[in-house]
Amino acid sequence: MSLRAGLVRAGQSRAGPRKSVGAPPVVLTLENSNGWLGWGEDSVSMSRDRAMKISTVNRCVELLSNSMAVLPVYIMNEGTKERLARHRLARVLWGRANEAMSSFDYSKLMLCNQLLRGNAYAWIFRDRATGYPRELIPLPPDHVEPWTDAGGHLWYRFSHPRAGAMYDLRPEELLHYKAYSEDGIRGISVLRRAALTLSTAQAAQEYENSTWRSGGQPSGVLTTESDLGGPIDVVQEDGTVKKVDPKEQLRRSWETVHRGPANAMRLAVLDLGLKYQPISMNNTDAQFVESNEVRVADVCRFFGVPLHLAFAGKQSFESNEQNGIEYVNYTLLGYETQWGQEDSYKLLLPGERDRGLRIKRELKVFLRGDTAAQAALYTSMRNVSAMCPNEIRALEDLGAIPGGDSYYASWNYGPLAQWAELSVLRAMGRAGGAPQEGDEDGDG
Repeated sequence: MSLRAGLVRAGQSRAGPRKSVGAPPVVLTLENSNGWLGWGEDSVSMSRDRAMKISTVNRCVELLSNSMAVLPVYIMNEGTKERLARHRLARVLWGRANEAMSSFDYSKLMLCNQLLRGNAYAWIFRDRATGYPRELIPLPPDHVEPWTDAGGHLWYRFSHPRAGAMYDLRPEELLHYKAYSEDGIRGISVLRRAALTLSTAQAAQEYENSTWRSGGQPSGVLTTESDLGGPIDVVQEDGTVKKVDPKEQLRRSWETVHRGPANAMRLAVLDLGLKYQPISMNNTDAQFVESNEVRVADVCRFFGVPLHLAFAGKQSFESNEQNGIEYVNYTLLGYETQWGQEDSYKLLLPGERDRGLRIKRELKVFLRGDTAAQAALYTSMRNVSAMCPNEIRALEDLGAIPGGDSYYASWNYGPLAQWAELSVLRAMGRAGGAPQEGDEDGDG
């Protein structure tokens, strides 16, 4: 079933979108098909396409969307902390979200929409017999508008981008991930909040490009002691008379010969007593590099991305490692929490939520240190009975082993299930004055 067919079929089913009747509500989206437009007297245009041409924006969006897309998804019983590997939602959560998208592609698209458009929507196509989701189909954010009816109930109005039909959906039929919001319903994209910064960054990028296109040479002044005079009349080939400014004619002639990379460093031949004096303003003098670093840092702050992950900054290895941890704790954790709560409420059945089931994403994949640090962590967790060997092996993508579900403690690291028995035997051995096997110093 294609995405379009799924939408059409859902429009005819009880569980799918319902056609809207009456006039549509006023659309108050922050972006439209022509790109986002600025606001106020000092506003500037900043469309998604233009923003993604800024290298720092492109890197931040790629990093965040890939980070969320690679996180393993699992269903956990909050009471027992048991992970359910064979749940019915496995097919859409860590299989394929729909026939056209893997779970990675789906998650990446959703976060890109959340960052660049402020809102990410996915219609939940359910099995009519069981109520379980069969597909998660992303909807174009520009064609979805939240609204409330006379009773104060929230609805979502979806306008089909091809057919033009309009459908009203209840909140439980639609996943909605939103960016920063002032009302808790509509998200505001990073592009709007960072419009001035992004516009400045783009202007600087265009200035840098134009500088190198002109051969990296600064502007200068052509001087002469002769009087070039004012505009003069020049007879054209068709007999008409055109006024020509000698100064403008000289400027154009000079630029024709010396502008562009192909003409860089070309020898200049001057006559009529002309002298060329370059204006000494290079990138260092203008603090161009320093200002560029400030713009990169500003963009990274809006997205919550450490500088070293945007391939900028001069941090040491130790600070980069700490910044990576902070990226997980203060950026990814927020997205993971929002997505987990939204998914749990709308994808799990009410009875499953009552039993304590929740949908989560594993953030530990980004918190692994080097090999030595990871080995030390596993050893400590095993020695204090916080993890069993099979749990450690699962984190390393290794299969379970016989006896690997036993927990151990420091009575020569025996199994906890035999702790009481081993304690009695050890105490009896100490009373007899004979140390136990493996206890060379006798203090365990």
